[in-house]
Amino acid sequence: MNEQTVALVTGANKGIGYEIAAGLGALGRRIGVGARDEERRSTAVAKLRAAGVDAFAVPLDVTDDASVTAAAELIEARAGRLDVLVNNAGITGNAPQLPTTVDVSTVRTAVETNVIGVIRVTNAMLPLLRRSPSPRIVNMSSSVGSLTLQTTPGAEVGPIAVAYSPSKTFLNAVTVQYAKELHDTNILINAACPGYCATDLNGFRGVRTPEQGAAIALHLATLPDDGPTGGFFEDAGEVAW
Repeated sequence: MNEQTVALVTGANKGIGYEIAAGLGALGRRIGVGARDEERRSTAVAKLRAAGVDAFAVPLDVTDDASVTAAAELIEARAGRLDVLVNNAGITGNAPQLPTTVDVSTVRTAVETNVIGVIRVTNAMLPLLRRSPSPRIVNMSSSVGSLTLQTTPGAEVGPIAVAYSPSKTFLNAVTVQYAKELHDTNILINAACPGYCATDLNGFRGVRTPEQGAAIALHLATLPDDGPTGGFFEDAGEVAW
């Protein structure tokens, strides 16, 4: 990849998403800062530019068809192609999430953002990604989406969360399906586990920094052409499905 590569990071106005944008920007990538909130989006772009990053704002609500279509049109107009897509936007959903008592709307909302939103954005951006010589897609997942870890006695996978955790399992499965369909293209798509990072998603209880959490996304976004696809990775290597 060269210095002119263009990346879109969804949910890039704060937390891990912002650090992914900052990290890719530091590598010379031009960054589309995707976010719903106008004020936070503008602040993030200004902060990135002040740090020397070639960043531009991309109004983007991953749950809205029209918003995603407009985002693709904006990137088309501003850059003409897309080299890296990081599907980072996500929610935990309302608590509590015990399966026997959960409000089903909580599950529906989590899936709409964490899974359907990823499909919606990915499909809208694919025509732009196909113009890249080395396109990369990174889906930000979580170890709580691992069925292996969820069924391992004593494994640290957080509280019971019938909306959030299965939405990440669903996302992992979707990532595999994309990799299977795109196996004969130059598009590499992988899921990333950032670890338990201190963000507003968990009330800043995490033990890792957002910058540390961004590292695996930067790695997968800059894979060589013979890199893996359809995998689930953390800093230490592959995560069990």
